[in-house]
This record gives sequence, C-alpha cells and structure tokens, in this order.
Amino acid sequence: MAHNISIENGRASMMYVGKEPWHGLGQKLNGPATAKEAIKAARLDHQVTKKPMIAIDDAQTGKQAHPTEWYAIVRDDLWNSKSCPILGVVSKEYTPLQNSEAFEFFDPIVGEGAAIYHTAGALGDGERIWILAKLPEEIQVVGDDIVDKYLLLSNSHDGKSSVQIKFTPIRVVCQNTLTMALSSGPTIRVTHTRDLHVRLDHARQTLGLVNTRYQEIEETFKRLVAIQVNQQRLDEYLRLVFPDPSDPDNERALDWARKNRMWSEHFFAEGAGNKAQKVRGTLWAAYNGVAELIDHRQVTGGDERRLDSAWFGSGYLTKARAFRVAEEKTAAWSDSN
Repeated sequence: MAHNISIENGRASMMYVGKEPWHGLGQKLNGPATAKEAIKAARLDHQVTKKPMIAIDDAQTGKQAHPTEWYAIVRDDLWNSKSCPILGVVSKEYTPLQNSEAFEFFDPIVGEGAAIYHTAGALGDGERIWILAKLPEEIQVVGDDIVDKYLLLSNSHDGKSSVQIKFTPIRVVCQNTLTMALSSGPTIRVTHTRDLHVRLDHARQTLGLVNTRYQEIEETFKRLVAIQVNQQRLDEYLRLVFPDPSDPDNERALDWARKNRMWSEHFFAEGAGNKAQKVRGTLWAAYNGVAELIDHRQVTGGDERRLDSAWFGSGYLTKARAFRVAEEKTAAWSDSN
C-alpha cells in the first residue's frame, strides 16, 4: 500500500475536490465541501475514546489482572469488534481531539470565503488524519511559474504528535509540495492537554497572520529564483542537503547520498518547470530538483508509504533541510551573484 491511505471494507478514508489524486483513491466531491460534508465523504465521522489498559500475569487464566496508568485510543464504532485497532497508547492526561473538532478549526476560514476544503483523509489504521484547505489567490514566482497556497492540518490519535497546522505551498507545474520545508517558521502546534480547546482558539487567532506569512514566503521564493547556480554552487548545495555519512565505511549510506545528489542534479536540469527561461540554472530550480525527487521519484529505504513520508516522515525532513540550506546560500551568494 504505497500511499498508506486508511482502507476500511475496501473503501479509502479520503475525500477530494477537483483533480483525482495520484493514488486514485477517495471520494470526489463536485464543489467546495462544508466540514460536515468533508467528514462524511472522507469516512471520518466517528469518535475515538480512551480505554484503560490492564496487565495480566497469567494470560491463560486471565487472573492476576492489574490496572495500569495507560490507556488505549480506539474507535467507538469498532470497539468490541475483532477489527478494532489500537490507534495509540496514552497517559491519563491525554485529551483526544475528535475528527469533527479538528475540521471545525477551519470552519471560520472557509465560511468567510478565505479557503475551501480540498482534501481530507486518514493514514494507517486511522491514527493520523489530515485536512488540506486551499487559499484564494496564488504566488507568481517568475513568469508562468505559479505556486498555489494551502493550509494543512494534521491530527493524530496515536499519542505521538500534536495537532499541527502548516502553510503548504504547492508548485503547480510539477505538484511539488513545499510544505515541510517551511515547517520551522509557520507551524502551529497544539498539544493534547486539558486546555486543548482554549489553545485551539488561540491558534485560530494566529491564523489571522496567514496573509502576512504568505507574503514572506513569496519574497523568499523570489529571492531563490534570482540566484544563479553554476556547477560548483550546485555541488556545494547538494552536498549540504545530502551529506556523506560520518562513517566512511558505511557503503550503503554513502551510495544512497551519492544517488540522491545525482538524481537531484538531474531534476535541477530536467525537472518539470525547471527548463523555463527565468527558472533554469537558479537556486529555485535546485531546491525544486530536491523536492521533485522526494515527492515523485524517491523510494525511501524500505518505506513505501509515500504520502506519510512526504508530509510527516523522512521526505519532510529532507525538504526542510533543503529549504534551510537554500535560504542560507541565498544570503551567502546574493552579493556575488
């Protein structure tokens, strides 16, 4: 299952508006969805709850059961069924955020016409859900190179991560997702504690800065496209993004880094949109070469869960590093460009 979309009874837990996703899964809606419509279409209209866990000394007799301080997160509608997965193990202080509550976070923005629900769904057994909302207008980096503006909300039921809301630019010409490269700045994190809903209200106020932040993002992209990159600079950039392992005897890691640099260099020159007159040979093209490798070409060592990797896993970390290095090189190379 290369996509890692949650599948239940043969149906994907996902909805989308517009073009069919690359994996061909999910239910299509013909127009902008309300929160209620999106939840139902994505098959996320269920509740999760905490169930106390016990420790059993004798598994055969079931005797000597001892209560623990830990709780299992499960779906209410699947509880007591054989197909009920444990989504996560949490402490008593953990407060679940229901999917309906997570969707309602975007309702004020969507209701004011400042965004529309674009996709929503669940990964794995439903332990992580996401909501992607498309914002109006777009970023024109240079010429016809356009970047659409999105907000990504992710919520987990596994107890391992907080609610996160991230700015998610997507380059139209190649569908490179630049989300995670920007996570260090505009990410809003809300932990699962008893004051969760108060904190969500504060996060909602923070989203009033969306337009300002996207203006900063646009300016950053335009600085990247103004920096010319020769072979020496490209080699320097890619060695920082994909460094050789500290252990020179680790041949597998060394080969992996070299292949990533080789393919990133290929997409720098040949990637979608990178041959455009004002894009060719720029730091913007170098960064998007890495992003195209991660989003569309790379199969991360044994991990075939493409969407999860690109948004939350190793692909996310690589793009974050690629963007950080690009920003640093923009400052270093701008004076001598």
